[in-house]
Amino acid sequence: MPTELATDLVGTSLAPVDAPRAFLVVHVDLPDRGSTVVDLHDGVDVTFGRSRGAVVTVDHASVSRLHARVRRTGDVIEIEDLGSRNGTKVNGDKLDGPRRLTRGDEITIGPIQAVVSVTSGLRGHPAIVDASTGEARLVAEIDRAVRYRRPVMVAMLRIAHDAGLELIARSLRAMDLLAEQAGDEYLLILPELDRATGKTALARLLDGARGVGAEPKAVSVVAPEDGTSALNVVATLRTALRTGTSRRATTAPTVTTGPIVIDPAMRKLYAMVERIADASMTVLILGETGVGKELVTEAVHRHSRRRTQPLIKLNCAALTETLLESELFGHERGAFTGADRKKVGFFEAADGGTLFLDEIGEMPPSLQAKLLRVLERRVVTRVGGTAEIPVDVRVVCATHRDLDGEVRAGRFRQDLLYRVAGFTLMVPPLRDRTTEIMPLAEHFARHAADSLGRAAPVFTDDARAALTSYPWPGNVRELQNAVERALVLCDDQIRAADLPDHVRDASPAPPAFAIGAGADVRGQIADVERTAIAAALAAEGDNQTRAARRLGLSRRALIYKMEKYGLKPPPKGPDGAPA
Repeated sequence: MPTELATDLVGTSLAPVDAPRAFLVVHVDLPDRGSTVVDLHDGVDVTFGRSRGAVVTVDHASVSRLHARVRRTGDVIEIEDLGSRNGTKVNGDKLDGPRRLTRGDEITIGPIQAVVSVTSGLRGHPAIVDASTGEARLVAEIDRAVRYRRPVMVAMLRIAHDAGLELIARSLRAMDLLAEQAGDEYLLILPELDRATGKTALARLLDGARGVGAEPKAVSVVAPEDGTSALNVVATLRTALRTGTSRRATTAPTVTTGPIVIDPAMRKLYAMVERIADASMTVLILGETGVGKELVTEAVHRHSRRRTQPLIKLNCAALTETLLESELFGHERGAFTGADRKKVGFFEAADGGTLFLDEIGEMPPSLQAKLLRVLERRVVTRVGGTAEIPVDVRVVCATHRDLDGEVRAGRFRQDLLYRVAGFTLMVPPLRDRTTEIMPLAEHFARHAADSLGRAAPVFTDDARAALTSYPWPGNVRELQNAVERALVLCDDQIRAADLPDHVRDASPAPPAFAIGAGADVRGQIADVERTAIAAALAAEGDNQTRAARRLGLSRRALIYKMEKYGLKPPPKGPDGAPA
């Protein structure tokens, strides 16, 4: 392992371009949405809204059809609210007219947060790439670190000094990477450096930049020791750098809810986890999206004899069939175009430990047969290879789908269902364990406040009432997002006004079932179901496809229930009037 950064230059100069690049780093705080980079071209408007004609389209009740516009004219960047219902904020202040933006300004539009970024003009150096390229490389490096148990140091820098930035870029090895983030922040990836050698190398880079008058700040982590998720690693570094709470982030933020087990059904679930943890049979975890199936998997691994071996996680819905097969079983060099070297699959990487296959219901049928063979024979064959490689892996699967229904529809193999459902665990939705809502919310608030270096806020009575009455179609994940958003907006108290509009304005939950003589149980169950459907539609801006996905239903089943409960508008006649 190298003990210091090479001094060879990977480029001879950094020629400035004609004009600095300006762009927005846009994050949408909604399920199935993430971050993206939108360039600000001279004279071209970047619009935000629900309309498909907007550049940044977000179908959410708090976003108007055409909500706001950002325009760049030469070196001037301006934002203007387009008469939206809920307004547009810049750095927390509501706009009352056009406003000029500068690097680092934060725009808030409902669930949208966008940070204005302007490059230093130092482009063309092979070690400086854009944010998207940097994050893709980070994912690949952390994956390599997990598979081959090799370290990679990841640092985040803040530096506004062009000469200092140039000196850092020119001092990197060919394998290193420097990527733009937001404003003056850069992501630095240093493969094959552990904590000791990485600390020395990073200090040498920063000292060199200080020698030309720069004042860089940096925090760092080392994967896989400090984290195995690129998203968590970046979040840790960004929080530590911006709050100044730590010179180095030593752990990735992993919000755990394992200790918060209050509801009787959850106590029974975790008691079952402890009983089956050491068995070798496959586990199938069922539950709605965001309900905490991954946390149950971690508990299974933590209580087993395999706890000292790796826990490898793979989302089957996130990859195409070809890529999923390669990720699961690995491939040999030359197996397909672009396979320039042998790759170890997740089954081999998890040997001796646990492999978590999330959303197994999304796996293509042709790949289901290959997975069944591996589960039965405990051997894998890499793509493009012929050798059978034995593996000792405990497999845990999870899905929000009704696999029995998928079998009847011909989309899931019945023999595979028998194999993966050795033990079946059902995680109840959050709306069925209301006693855990406030303990979870307070836990998320404490964790987020700690990462920001501030005291944990308290929840007011109106905030508690809103949180406990909302049906949480997105479950624990939605609750966490709502609390973290509220923490950004609040002072020392989280009020109902700090919560997302759809949470604050939701209808109160129906009263708890009163089982007794004359109790209308069916009617009360129907009320709960109708409330959940209405909340999901409101959260997704009446988009039926996404609302169905939130509820774990097919779109056809959702439409049937909407008609049943009077939530679907009547069809319109040729003149546009109700038929």
